[in-house]
Amino acid sequence: MKPHTIATTLAALFLMFGQTALSKEGHDHAHDKKEAGPNGGRIFTTTEPHFEFFVTPERKVQITFLEDDGKAIAPSTQSVSALAGERAAPTKFTFSKVGDALVSDVALPKGMLVPLILTVKLFDTAKPVREKFNVNMENCPECELVEYACICAH
Repeated sequence: MKPHTIATTLAALFLMFGQTALSKEGHDHAHDKKEAGPNGGRIFTTTEPHFEFFVTPERKVQITFLEDDGKAIAPSTQSVSALAGERAAPTKFTFSKVGDALVSDVALPKGMLVPLILTVKLFDTAKPVREKFNVNMENCPECELVEYACICAH
């Protein structure tokens, strides 16, 4: 058999048997479950403590750090910055403490789908964590949340 034929055959077998193995009954999908934050925003688990990304009615970005039970933690050494909108002329965000959250100084650019790069630094010595995503401001027809915070399986 030629090497490319062997590779093609192995790939086909993997696809055929791999899909069967992944679709077995009893496979736990609990790790895929999304939960809404206390304000109805999106929870990010890439940091410890986790944080909620929420867009206020004024379209300002609010970051709330969360305890394991979902209650807000007052920010202390955490810092957040963000860039959003068009790459050629991005909107720069700085954040200041308001109550138990960090709130942006400016609003999200207009539009229903806004690209955003969020940088979160937890401690002075910690490496920053960057999250890149589109803030989709459309309403989800199923869970009644805004799409960026949607908890549905769709």
